[in-house]
Amino acid sequence: MSKNVQSKAESIINHARGLRWQVGESFHDRAIEALYEEATTIAGKSVIIAGEPPRFNFDRTLDRLVTSRWTGFPIMFLLLAAVFWLTIELANIPSQMIAGLLLDTVHPALKEFGVWIHMPGWLSGLLFDGMYLAGAWVISVMLPPMAIFFPMFTLLEDFGYLPRVAFNLDFMFRKAGAHGKQALTMVMGYGCNAAGVVAARIIDSPRERLIAIITNNFSICNGRWPTQILIATIFLGALAPPHLAGMASALAVVAVVLIGVFFMFVVSWGLSRTVLRGEASTFSLELPPYRPPRILQTLYTSVIDRTLIVLWRAVVWAVPAGALIWLVSNISLGGQSLAEGVINWLNPAGVLIGLNGVILLAYVIAIPANEIVIPTVLMLTVLAAKMAGVGSGAGVMFEFDSTEATAMVLQAGGWTILTGINLMLFSLLHNPCSTTIYTIYRETGSVKWTAVATLLPVILGVIVCFLVAQVWRMAG
Repeated sequence: MSKNVQSKAESIINHARGLRWQVGESFHDRAIEALYEEATTIAGKSVIIAGEPPRFNFDRTLDRLVTSRWTGFPIMFLLLAAVFWLTIELANIPSQMIAGLLLDTVHPALKEFGVWIHMPGWLSGLLFDGMYLAGAWVISVMLPPMAIFFPMFTLLEDFGYLPRVAFNLDFMFRKAGAHGKQALTMVMGYGCNAAGVVAARIIDSPRERLIAIITNNFSICNGRWPTQILIATIFLGALAPPHLAGMASALAVVAVVLIGVFFMFVVSWGLSRTVLRGEASTFSLELPPYRPPRILQTLYTSVIDRTLIVLWRAVVWAVPAGALIWLVSNISLGGQSLAEGVINWLNPAGVLIGLNGVILLAYVIAIPANEIVIPTVLMLTVLAAKMAGVGSGAGVMFEFDSTEATAMVLQAGGWTILTGINLMLFSLLHNPCSTTIYTIYRETGSVKWTAVATLLPVILGVIVCFLVAQVWRMAG
């Protein structure tokens, strides 16, 4: 804007102010004055006057960094990586404390209470070793990460950064026939897929909202992080020199996350050109001004509306799963438990795709919660391999305090590097948990699309694991 134009604008404003005093003060006059003052403020921030150095503007300067094609993506990856790292690191101590209380203190006390009231052994096992342990495990593994991830995610949302993430990723999702706001539902899914499914409400187009819901399972939720980290540490970190083992494990987990993003784009592209064919809708993405986060509202929104509600649903589904796990491990037929029979029946198919019967059964009976997969796998491995003196008995889920002890049990159960790699892939590409399946049905109101969202990842997981297993065996 030239100085001449600016002087004319100031002249008009002064003339309007003069008219106001001539006709007298009124509400209308004060409103007009406020509009002029606001316009002057906005012009002062936005207009660069020729010949004068530009005024510093915090929002504009920060946007040049976080939305730049050169710096936007590195900043986004580093910031999200920091959120994930803080979630994993900070959740370890509270998870151990909750597990120590619920598993090491309350569980033995419940068992003693059962003995004291002369409760039948089968009933004590069903209630305390099955149902209680499953619920306790979900709480100890799921609560701390969600209580950390969701507040940090909400703080970024309140600050105004997440709309910039959607802005950066918009063109990639549009290329895949999806909606730019799916970037936000994808990131939310890393905390909990059920929350990511609910977050798809921000997408106005029903077609693109459905794509976001179906593909959200490719974001690794916090229930799958422990499996990824543990297996990567045991089977892939061990391949590297000791001083590089931690980095090798971390890179393996990052690789699986990127594979999930790849499948999200591929499946979105496939759906948008087949059963959910249509043009990607355009939307006006408003980049709100940066503002200080509202701490109290953030805590309420993230803890009450997201963490506790999702946790409650997970526990409700996990309790009957615990009962099922105990029953199939303790009911015998033909001289062996039902679990052993099913493992032997599934083992050929499991080995064909680079897994085993234990893993397949664990993922079937642990559908209600990914958090109980590893304890279930360990219990079933000990049961199938008939390892004496390991664990706490049939149907009693457990975990070791050390990675080395876990590795010894898995390797004694016949696990190889191929088993570890394919378990990481199958953990990424398998059906959603029961909480997410229920949430998908609630959001879509459709049995058909709920079935698609549930079965599509399983089919992809089986295909990918089969191909990896064949390539591995040919190379070996």
